[in-house]
Amino acid sequence: MLRIENVTKTYKGGKKAVDNFSIDIKKGEFICIIGPSGCGKTTTMKMINRLIEPTSGKILVNDEDLLKQDAVKLRRKIGYVIQQIGLFPHMTISENISLVPRLLKWTSSKKVKRAEELLQLVDMPKEYLDRYPHELSGGQQQRIGVLRALAANPPLILMDEPFGALDPITRDSLQEEFKRLQRSLDKTIVFVTHDMDEAIKLADRIVIMKDGKIVQVDSPEEILRNPANEFVEDFIGKERLLQGKPNVQTIGQIMNKKPISITGKQTPATALKVMKEARVDSLLVTDELGLLKGYIDLEAIDRNRSLESIDSLLKPCPNKVHENSLLRDTIHRLLKRGVSYAPVVNEQDQLVGIVTRASLVDMVYDSIWGEEELPAEQLEV
Repeated sequence: MLRIENVTKTYKGGKKAVDNFSIDIKKGEFICIIGPSGCGKTTTMKMINRLIEPTSGKILVNDEDLLKQDAVKLRRKIGYVIQQIGLFPHMTISENISLVPRLLKWTSSKKVKRAEELLQLVDMPKEYLDRYPHELSGGQQQRIGVLRALAANPPLILMDEPFGALDPITRDSLQEEFKRLQRSLDKTIVFVTHDMDEAIKLADRIVIMKDGKIVQVDSPEEILRNPANEFVEDFIGKERLLQGKPNVQTIGQIMNKKPISITGKQTPATALKVMKEARVDSLLVTDELGLLKGYIDLEAIDRNRSLESIDSLLKPCPNKVHENSLLRDTIHRLLKRGVSYAPVVNEQDQLVGIVTRASLVDMVYDSIWGEEELPAEQLEV
């Protein structure tokens, strides 16, 4: 899909910002470029859409040389998302999303329809189309920035630290949402970040750079198991170098498939009875089809025992994960947040399991020490 061949960028004085960069990227692949400040990662990405012209080398998309195309027309065919978002404050959300389609002279009805379709992808109501950027939260604005990059349905999207300015919780949820979106739309992504956790979570392959050169290109799992040299090992961080079990990769493989739950139509008295029997202080709540609606805790039930149902007491589940989520992602996210458990859902958002902090900690211990028995002298008290 995207092929970069021996690309070099040399500035005055002979300094090479990027030195002989080469990579083949497949259709639908998510590539993260990471490295210390000044390593050339942003320069590399900007050369792909000709914001910076390379000194030498080739960049091809579907075997077409980008360096021989009109730069302005080229940029309209490539999605681009930046950390500062770059929404126009005087334009409505609909106008911001439709910026490239307008330049491509789409009809008004086609632009509005596309904007509505995109809002649905991130569960935002179409009423937001008539709002202005200042009326949205930071996370909502960033979603609009991503949707604008998707508006003209480009095959390739470039992202330059798009979630870096967000708070940790909003950032985590947007990363999850975008990875799900990328899988469903089969887009090719080149993503620049300085955050190793983010790269591990999102990437199919990670490109680690230093001084303008590629040091290692590989899957997150392979980089974590076999860093190419001491620089990669130090850059990753010792705490991430876990020799994980190769046969266990997704949350679905380790989750408890019998989560304790209740439907929202039940009474507080019934919820209290279930909690008492299961010896828990909160319950996951679903509808009659098994779709996860939220959770309810003991304090809320105790204050509202007279209600006919617990529907109005539900709280959202910000820590839910998909059964196909990679284990490495969930370990880093949930242990970092300090949550005690996370509900697991399938593609239809039905509750299918639960994963606990204790089980994730066990996986970390196993990955570090394995199943080897300690020597007898270490077991003596």
